Amino acid sequence: MAKRGKKYQDAVKLIDKEQVYNTEEAIELVKKTSIANFDETVEAAVRLGVDPRKNDQQLRGAVVLPHGTGKTQRVLVFAKGDKAQEAEQAGADFVGEEDLVNQVQQGWFDFDVVIATPDMMAQVGKLGKILGPKGLMPNPKTGTVTMDVTKAVEEVKAGKVEYRVDKSGNIHAPIGKISFETEKLAENFKALVDALVKAKPAAAKGTYVRGTAVASTMGPGVTISTSTLNLK
Repeated sequence: MAKRGKKYQDAVKLIDKEQVYNTEEAIELVKKTSIANFDETVEAAVRLGVDPRKNDQQLRGAVVLPHGTGKTQRVLVFAKGDKAQEAEQAGADFVGEEDLVNQVQQGWFDFDVVIATPDMMAQVGKLGKILGPKGLMPNPKTGTVTMDVTKAVEEVKAGKVEYRVDKSGNIHAPIGKISFETEKLAENFKALVDALVKAKPAAAKGTYVRGTAVASTMGPGVTISTSTLNLK
């Protein structure tokens, strides 16, 4: 295991492992234990009572955070005709058809999110092996394969984040920046958890939200007690 630096070790000492923290207290600690000299991303981790090996317990979706992520997302839209024009008017950074498919095939990746209209998926499907491993392949479950390109682009620009359960049943998602006010980070965290609760697979048994924590990019994680979350 890699040895942690003195700043990190000092930050860890500020966290009482025996104490139960609510969302605001945990975020305050994350801000206090931020050790980097840049505006770190604050990430939430949620452990769910699902078995991702079973198809009926897979979890993937997206949520628009009320206060955004603090990051400007570059949006690529594969669309043609009127839908291409709509995407441009909505604020998409790149819009095109086969020309952009070819560009991506040649190694161009100056974008963060990919949206496509259904009629473009035959061509976009060629990029599966390229976009898939990067988590960029458009998917109806996350609202990135749609005819409503205006809504899709505007949501991404407003702070939409995608989530996907990993092999261990965990969800990781950004909820903002260290520079955000505690209240805004807390509201973003709540929006994420609420979205996960609403997306609970019918086949999931027992306790669903089993653990939650928040951490900055370089700082230590702080556990949030699930008993303080008012889960519905």
